[in-house]
Amino acid sequence: MKVLVSDPIAPQGVEILKNAGFEVTEQSGLSPEELTKIIPGYDAIIVRSATKVTKEVIEAGQNLKVIGRAGIGLDNVDQEAAKNKNIKVVNTPTATSISVAELALGMMFAAARRIPQASVSTRASKWEKKKFKGFELYGKKLGIIGLGRIGTELAKRAKAINMSVQAFDPYVKTSEYAQVVDLDTLLKESDYISLHIPRTKETEHILNKESFSKMKDNVVIINCARGGVVDENALYEAISSGKVRIACVDVFETEPAKENKLFELDQVIATPHIGAQTKEGQARAGTQVAELVRDALKG
Repeated sequence: MKVLVSDPIAPQGVEILKNAGFEVTEQSGLSPEELTKIIPGYDAIIVRSATKVTKEVIEAGQNLKVIGRAGIGLDNVDQEAAKNKNIKVVNTPTATSISVAELALGMMFAAARRIPQASVSTRASKWEKKKFKGFELYGKKLGIIGLGRIGTELAKRAKAINMSVQAFDPYVKTSEYAQVVDLDTLLKESDYISLHIPRTKETEHILNKESFSKMKDNVVIINCARGGVVDENALYEAISSGKVRIACVDVFETEPAKENKLFELDQVIATPHIGAQTKEGQARAGTQVAELVRDALKG
C-alpha cells in the first residue's frame, strides 16, 4: 500500500509507516491541481494544516482509504465527502495540546510586558524604559472560550500563576480548573480572553463587533485557535478605538498571512501559526498519526 505525506511530519512517523511495509512518498507544497492528479495512486494521505483535502481531492482518490491529520483541527478536510466515500478520517487531538496552551500563555506574558515591542526598541539602540511599563498577570481574570484539551491545559497553567479563570463552552458544565459561565459574562468580566475552539458555522466570528462592545476597556485578546473565529475587521476597529489593548494572533482568516491590516498596528503581536510547532508536539503528532493510519490500513 502507498501513503502520501503531503505536509512534513516527524521522521519517527515516517519510519513507523515504512516499518509497517508501506511505500511512503513525502511530497509537500503540492498545488490543489497537482494533489488531485496524483492522489489516485495512494491508499492514504497524511496532512497537517497546509494541505486542503477537498471534495475534489477525495473524489479523485480512487484507492483512498484513510486521511490522517497530524494535529487537532479537521477544517482542512472535507469530512462529509470522506464519509460519503467511506474513507476513514483520523487525527491527533492530544498531541499538541500542551504546545498550543504554552504559546497562549506566552502570548499573555508578551502582551502584559510588551516583550516583542520592547525588544525591537532596545535593539534599535533606544532605551525607552518608561514607555514599556507593563502589567502583572497575577490576580487578573482570564476568560477561555472553549474548554477542551487545550483550553483546560491553559486553565491549569493560569491558575498556577494565581489568575482567576472562567470559561465558556456549551459542552462543558463544570471544571476543576475554571468557573464555567455564559459567553456574555465571560466577555464582560475578563481582562484576558483566549480562544481555543475549532472554526465551524457556530464559531465563525464568535468575536465580532457586538462581542467587542461588551468587553472591558483595555482587554487583551489571544487567538491561537483558528483563523475566522475572530472577525479581523472588528478586531482592527476595537484595537484602533482603544477597546482592545493588545491582540496576540497566531492564526488568520487567510493564510499564509503575508498581508494583513492588523500588521499595521503596534498593539498586535503576530506569529505565523506556530501553536503546534514544538519539537515535542510535532514528534507526538507525527508518531500518533502514523500509528493511526497504519492501524486503519491494516484493518
